[in-house]
Amino acid sequence: MMNIFDTTTIKNKQVRLALSVTWICISSLLQAFVIQTFMNPSNLLSSGFTGLAILINKITNLFGTPISVSMGILCLNIPAALLCSKHISKRFTFLSCIQFSLTSFLLSVCDFQPIFDDLFLNVIFGGFLYGMVTVIALKTEGSTGGTDFIALYISDKLNKSIWDQVFIFNTCIIIIFGFFFGWEYAGYSIVFQFISTKTISYFYHRYAQIVVEVTTSKPQEIAKAFKTNFKHGMTIVNGQGGYSGNPFSLCKTVVSSYEEKPVIDCLKAIDENVIVYTHKIDHFYGRFYQKPIE
Repeated sequence: MMNIFDTTTIKNKQVRLALSVTWICISSLLQAFVIQTFMNPSNLLSSGFTGLAILINKITNLFGTPISVSMGILCLNIPAALLCSKHISKRFTFLSCIQFSLTSFLLSVCDFQPIFDDLFLNVIFGGFLYGMVTVIALKTEGSTGGTDFIALYISDKLNKSIWDQVFIFNTCIIIIFGFFFGWEYAGYSIVFQFISTKTISYFYHRYAQIVVEVTTSKPQEIAKAFKTNFKHGMTIVNGQGGYSGNPFSLCKTVVSSYEEKPVIDCLKAIDENVIVYTHKIDHFYGRFYQKPIE
């Protein structure tokens, strides 16, 4: 189901951009919906710069000089966008700017009503849906801005996910929130953020890696097509079938898990009788090509 958000396999650049913008707008609408429907009624704090904007709004309200959440989102995200655009990509930055700008606008004009009166239900459903906001944005090659800019930049440098570290940053914000507005709501907000973070980690696999083992009678053709399309190499081991006695080759490589389907499609196009086996790996050491964010 998550593949419906993935625009990376679309060849036509105009269609790809149009679809990405569409999903980014849906992500913004969902974010505004979650904030007003689940979070505000339960006094919960969201993640990243949006959460920080909400916290600033609450604290400035205490002193009688409120700074709106919409204004806070723009003021916090625009400098991060300008900084990270030099290191990530203009397309990624463009889509991310649409996301946080539209979210800022929707929060100022929309008035979504609560669904549940129960605090626990708001935490569970709100946390999951807020995580999906980020997942949709990331899968369409954008982000929700703020800490997503920073997380993607550092993750690409380290070639590993740092969403758990992002959760720690969010927890620090919630501690400040708890000091001012009560530890009970801060505690529920931590649970909310934990569910949101785990949702992102579960559905977004850019930095997860898998081993691909291929049994084929066309090893050279397979390896050439694979290298051309995915810029990875393969180890080829020649063998013999224990049942048929026929010669075959075992090709082995490591790819990012989000590449699994296009890799299998590519292999089948070369050898319709190919046998492919994949399994997840926890650690990989060595040189590994990671497709850059476009």
